[in-house]
Amino acid sequence: MVPDPTAADLSAPALRPLPLGQLRPAGWLRRQLRLQADGMAGHLDEIWPDIGDSAWIGGAAEGWERGPYWLDAIVPLSALLDDERLKEKVQRWVDYILDHQDVDGWLGPQAPDPSDAHSEQFGPYDVWPRMVLLKALLQFHDGTGDDRIIPAALRLCRRIDGILADWPLHEWGRVRWADLVLCLDTLYDLTHEAWLPEMADRVRAQGYDWAAFSAEFPYRSKVSDESLRHFQDEAGGVWMNDRHLSSHGVNVAMGLRSLPVWSRHSESGEEQAAFRQFIDRLDEFHGQATGAFTADEHLAGLNPAQGTETCAVVEYLFSLAVALEVWGSDEAVVDRWERLAFNALPASARPDEWGHQYDQQANQVICHVTEDRVYSNNGPDANIFGLEPHFGCCTANRHQGWPKFAARLWMIGPDDGLTALSYAPCDLDTRLGGRRVRIEVSGDYPFADRVQIAVVAEDGAEFAIRLRIPAWVDGASIAVDDQAPMPAAAGSIVPVRQDWGGRHQITLLLPAGTRVESRPGEAVAVSRGPVLFALAVGEDWRQVGGQEPHGTWEIHPTAPWNYSLELDPADPDAALRVETTPVAGSVFSTDGAPIRLHGRARIVPRWTLEHGAAAAPPPSPCPGTGPAVEATLLPYGAARLRVTDLPWHRPTDTE
Repeated sequence: MVPDPTAADLSAPALRPLPLGQLRPAGWLRRQLRLQADGMAGHLDEIWPDIGDSAWIGGAAEGWERGPYWLDAIVPLSALLDDERLKEKVQRWVDYILDHQDVDGWLGPQAPDPSDAHSEQFGPYDVWPRMVLLKALLQFHDGTGDDRIIPAALRLCRRIDGILADWPLHEWGRVRWADLVLCLDTLYDLTHEAWLPEMADRVRAQGYDWAAFSAEFPYRSKVSDESLRHFQDEAGGVWMNDRHLSSHGVNVAMGLRSLPVWSRHSESGEEQAAFRQFIDRLDEFHGQATGAFTADEHLAGLNPAQGTETCAVVEYLFSLAVALEVWGSDEAVVDRWERLAFNALPASARPDEWGHQYDQQANQVICHVTEDRVYSNNGPDANIFGLEPHFGCCTANRHQGWPKFAARLWMIGPDDGLTALSYAPCDLDTRLGGRRVRIEVSGDYPFADRVQIAVVAEDGAEFAIRLRIPAWVDGASIAVDDQAPMPAAAGSIVPVRQDWGGRHQITLLLPAGTRVESRPGEAVAVSRGPVLFALAVGEDWRQVGGQEPHGTWEIHPTAPWNYSLELDPADPDAALRVETTPVAGSVFSTDGAPIRLHGRARIVPRWTLEHGAAAAPPPSPCPGTGPAVEATLLPYGAARLRVTDLPWHRPTDTE
């Protein structure tokens, strides 16, 4: 249902995703989601008691956030792949949860004993996991039309509204309030029940003020354990205080979406500027070349060896997606959305999707268990690959990344036209203006420059296809059928409107040259289009626990990693040769990467490990010593050991 902005004070979003299941991944993207389905995501309930024996389905294991996290991912994954095995798992969960709704509307495990200390302070109900559950149930409704979902969700929200009158939002719910408002807004768009925006006002009033956070941005350096103890002292001994929670990386990534979410309610119009400032400050003080920010567990500064929690990556992705829906196809937002998806997201998992890291590092030259660690707050196993390294939230939550990204590659605008945000291969089968429209996107983007878009529609299907031309292209063009290619400006949206009846072909040429980005310490990062590259380090995988296929693995380097790259930052194409191979198999693996860069480098002996990780890159130009050797740069997501922020030197520089 298209939101009706005249029915209340909510503004209409600029874009909306196609109903779940009408867009399906194809090509390499489908294989990536298939790896998830055949790997940990699709089997987590069989191998991990916190899902398989979850209290959410009557079991004895964890009954907090992990079950809803997994459901929030497996619902879109099953729909995008049209996978009957996964759909049966989803159906079992949804049926059990709905069949066991309390008469008062509460969904999920019974509340804890109201006599325990936590309940005395905050009440016997924890609203936070229900926010995730609502997201999962509303996706399920979007894909199936199940007529039980909306009444059950409304009863739950009524119950939550009553609870919040006595026990306001606290801890995780207080900083993650935007997810509840997002669900209330979705329910309002579907039902137009006037009490839903009123409840949203109350939720926002109880939540943490992320707009003020953006304006002040109080955390401009690494938040250490000592900092957290100081925050606790300031809060009178309360550990989970506002400063602790607002410096927590996952909360920051989720707090970002409070701005587009609340902008539908706001009359000030200030949220979009605050959103941009929020991201700018993250980049300035904690940003990484991947488009992510360091947070291990709390905001951690600019050192490329600091970690980024996997939950922060997928929540950042979703916050950007929400911003695109509410405000439309802002190029800076789309560019970052793609950069995270094509780099930080795949890097967080094993190529076969049977293990993941809690923390990834841009300069990650060893993954091992060590007490001498660089992380701000995370434990000695935070960057190894396994089923549940450090803490199990990412084990359940990380699987939302690819499905939610894939479901929004193309979205519908207010005039029922289509907007192409990203050209990863996919197929659409939908109806526009009452006429069936099918679109097939092929061409192996972002690993190739040419995109083919086949449009097949019933006669009379006249609508606009809005084509995003990324800001990084040089010499883009668009050709429709046999027409001559038309130049397209970088960083623009080009509308192509016509009657698409019959079969038509759009050819996009999006040339991606090699670019060099300046990084702290005068290091550089290298990219082509949205794909970030890193110096690949030989990998020796050593199993240190668990059992396959979901064992626990360290990765040790098999060769030196401490190199300075030979190039002129003003002309990287002169120093780096591009090699492409056919796209097949897992594109985010050392063997399957379809594009790589070759250059020359020299070793820098003084650049060594520090606190179990690569020390900060030495200042550049940094000529290194000895003869130059060939250096291979792989896509960041394909290299589990890598150096992304690289020192560099010109061919004529000497030590």
